[in-house]
Amino acid sequence: MKKVAVFGSGNGSNFQAIAEYFQEKDIEFTCISDKAGAFILKRAEKLGIKALHVPFKDTYNYLLKNKFDLVVLAGYMRIFPANVVKLAKIINIHPSLLPSFKGKGVIEEAYNAGVKVTGVTVHYVNEEVDSGEIIAQIPVFIKNRTTLDKLETDIHNIEHKLYPLVIDHLLFNKHFDVNINVIIASEAKQSQDFAITTPLQGS
Repeated sequence: MKKVAVFGSGNGSNFQAIAEYFQEKDIEFTCISDKAGAFILKRAEKLGIKALHVPFKDTYNYLLKNKFDLVVLAGYMRIFPANVVKLAKIINIHPSLLPSFKGKGVIEEAYNAGVKVTGVTVHYVNEEVDSGEIIAQIPVFIKNRTTLDKLETDIHNIEHKLYPLVIDHLLFNKHFDVNINVIIASEAKQSQDFAITTPLQGS
């Protein structure tokens, strides 16, 4: 059985998408938040998944004592220091095409910057903000009449599809080359291929 820890600080919609994707697979999830009242913990409890409040200052000791095949960040609003990063294989999902638009509030930042393409990135975590090796990306094209709300919805929908597929690959070496049909920030539905950086062997 694979053991996966999902860290989050807020709503937990990405966590829910991951948990539902893997509900028929042999995976033991632990949901962890640095905030005792975070809704992600309530989602985990409702799904029958272990839910824990681990204050940020205790993260190192927790991961030192509890080993996981993969640590997944899903809206975790903290930056792990180097000593924590060395304890596990850790991945994160970010709502831009890194290395552009790092940090918080980047959907709105990209929208206000007037760029025509943004997207979603899954990457390994290091001690710097949104700077780890890129694993996979999907572009989102911003059309002229796109609203910020529409762009945010499109990006979150893609996150919910992409993240479970990448996790599946990393845990079970499941290779994938999938077309994801999404609304690309416009009225027209389009099919976008997401790109996986190579090589992934040994990830």
